[in-house]
Amino acid sequence: MPRTTPFHERTAALTKSMAWKEWAGYAAACNFDAHSEREYFAIRRSAGLLDVTPLYKYEVTGPDAARFLARLWTRDITKLKPGRVAYGCMCDGEGKTLDDGTVACLGPEAFRVTSSEAWLSWFDRHQRGYDVEIEDSTDRISALALQGPLSRDILSKVTDADLDSMRFFGTEECSLAGAPGWVTRTGYTGDLGYELWVANDAAVGLYDALLEAGAPYNMQPIGLDALDVSRIEAGFVLQGIDYISARSCLIDSRKSTPEEAGLGWTVNLDREGWIGRDALLLEREVGPKWGLVGLEFDWAELENLHAEYDLPPHLAPIACRSAVPAYTAGGGLVGQVTSSTWSPTLKRYLALGQVFAEHAAIGTKLQVEYTVEFERRTVTATVVERPFFDPARKTFTPNAQPKGDA
Repeated sequence: MPRTTPFHERTAALTKSMAWKEWAGYAAACNFDAHSEREYFAIRRSAGLLDVTPLYKYEVTGPDAARFLARLWTRDITKLKPGRVAYGCMCDGEGKTLDDGTVACLGPEAFRVTSSEAWLSWFDRHQRGYDVEIEDSTDRISALALQGPLSRDILSKVTDADLDSMRFFGTEECSLAGAPGWVTRTGYTGDLGYELWVANDAAVGLYDALLEAGAPYNMQPIGLDALDVSRIEAGFVLQGIDYISARSCLIDSRKSTPEEAGLGWTVNLDREGWIGRDALLLEREVGPKWGLVGLEFDWAELENLHAEYDLPPHLAPIACRSAVPAYTAGGGLVGQVTSSTWSPTLKRYLALGQVFAEHAAIGTKLQVEYTVEFERRTVTATVVERPFFDPARKTFTPNAQPKGDA
C-alpha cells in the first residue's frame, strides 16, 4: 500500500475522481475531477496547487558540502550563492545520466537536493574525504507546488517572503501561514510558480491557508495528469519516460548522456573533477548518438487520417507516455516519441522524442506511428524548438535587481 503525505487528509476529501497513482511510494492524485481540463486551465489562467511531497529531498551540510555536490552534479555548486537554486543532473562514471533535479543553497554550508529517485546510497558511496553530513529529509519535509500566472498574488497572502524581488530560481527562508519554511521560485509547469517547503506538522495549516487565499483567484488543487500536459508544453523531460536512469537500464543502449537526454545545457565541461566528465569530453569529440527533440504533429494529416474512419480527431485530456516509433520519410527507424499531448493553450499536437542525432535538426520532418481504430499508420511530425510554451511571466520579477550570483 502506498503511504500518504501530510496533505492527504485534505486532498483525499477534494478528490472526486478516485484516481490515484503511486509516486515514490506515496499515493498521489492523478486528477480531482473526472478529467483534468479544469486543473490544466488553472495552471495556465489562474493557479494550481499540487502536492509534491514525494520528491526525494536531502539536506547536505558541512564545510565541504558545496565541493561534495560539485563532484556529483553537472553544475558547479561551489559557485552557487545563498538564496539561489541550480537545476542539473548527475552522471555515472561513463557519463550516462542517473537523474535530474535541483540543488538549493540555503546557507554558506547548507544545501537541499531534490531528485525523482532515491540517491542516499550514491551520496554515501562518494562521501569519503569530505567534511559533510547528509540527511534524507524526504519523510520530514512536506512540499507544495503553486503554479500559474496568479501564483505570486496568492502566495503573498500567506508568506512574508519578498516575492516581488525573488528572481527565477531564487529561494528564501520565510514564514508560511505562520510556520517556518522555505519558498523556491521553481516548478515543473513552465509558468510563473513557486515550491513551498515546511515541516510535516505545518502542512495542513499551509494547505488550508492557500485554499482560502486562492479562492478569490479561482485557484484549483491539481493532480499529476494536468502537470504532465503542462510540463510537455514547457519541453521538460521526465526521468523514466523521456530518458531512463542509467542505474535502471538493463542494456547499455537504453542509457543516455545528458546531451542525449535533453539536459546538455546543464553540463559544464570546462571545470574538472566531477563524475562523468572524462566520458563526456570524449562524446564532445565524436558527437552524441541521440538527440532529444521537440516535435509538432501535422494537424491536417491527423484530421484526414481520422476522417478515413469517419471519426473526429481524438484529443485526450491527458498526456500520452507510451513510446511509439519515429521513421524517416523512406521508412527507416530513427528513434521514438516518448511523450505527447494536445496543447489546449497552443492548439498544437506536441511531443518529445529521442532520435538519432543526424535527424535532430530543427525543421526535420519525420513520420511518427499513430494508431486509429487499431490500425497502425503514420503522420508527419516536424522537429521544432523547445520549449513550446515559454511565457515572459515565468521569469519576470517586479523588483528585479542586477544579476550578480549563480
